[in-house]
Amino acid sequence: MTLYQDRSRASHDVREIAAAHVSAIEEKVRELQSMRSTLQKLIHACHGDDRPDCPILDDMAGVALSPDKGISAQV
Repeated sequence: MTLYQDRSRASHDVREIAAAHVSAIEEKVRELQSMRSTLQKLIHACHGDDRPDCPILDDMAGVALSPDKGISAQV
């Protein structure tokens, strides 16, 4: 709203701000798609039975030990 009320602003400035928002959204989409892909692979690797071993939890534990690996602590 501030940009709308500021009549001295150039439409070029508004366009740059909007483009930056689109870039940020696209990056977030890439991150979410990557997380989805990783989770789908982990779900496929999980037996889903009564066994105590769980590849999903193993990956999350690896994330806790190494933040640059796995699906991240966001899950």
